[in-house]
Amino acid sequence: MKKVLVVAVHPDDETLMCGGTLLKHKQQGDEIYWLIITNISTQLGWDEKVVQRRQNEINKVEQLFGFKKTFKLNFATTKLDLVPMGDIISSISQVINEAKPNILYLPNRSDVHTDHRIAFNASFSCTKNFRYPFIERILMGETVSETEFTPALGENDFTPNVFVDITDFFSRKIEIFKIFESEVMPNYLPRSIFAVTALSNWRGSSIGKKHAEAFVLLKEIS
Repeated sequence: MKKVLVVAVHPDDETLMCGGTLLKHKQQGDEIYWLIITNISTQLGWDEKVVQRRQNEINKVEQLFGFKKTFKLNFATTKLDLVPMGDIISSISQVINEAKPNILYLPNRSDVHTDHRIAFNASFSCTKNFRYPFIERILMGETVSETEFTPALGENDFTPNVFVDITDFFSRKIEIFKIFESEVMPNYLPRSIFAVTALSNWRGSSIGKKHAEAFVLLKEIS
């Protein structure tokens, strides 16, 4: 059994980035953990009904994935650039030390969303083997509507070298994604069911499967 932690900058990132892979881990008997870095609240100007709906969505998704534990840091969404980096690193470090994951899934380092880039840098700071010796594998994933909008420069390139066959789990991934009703876009837009399916088909074609999720392996200790 392995312990797996997914770092989701915003709720739904975990599903889009590696939902099928998480379900596969669960079926294989691994423990899966969910770290949500940002959240919305009435104090930040969000309508109370919207805030409650989001929390209900998180609760439903947590149950459907079967997470061992969900960690919420509750930093203000879209405002991570206003938070001292040391505070973010310290909060993530506490979660990692509690969950002690063997496998870590992180957002893409060059996503167009500032929150994603900051979250990656802060999370990767918490992977030094002399401080977190239990971490064996670190993978960086892609999130539709964030990764593909990165400027087309060499240093921003997302070139996956790990592909996970999620054919048997794709329909469940889509059903979980649909719980985030406000995040599902109309067809042909990035977060539409059409686009999510097209990406999984494209990644699947790299390994001769119907559906796959793709990652960049950043470190592996064996």
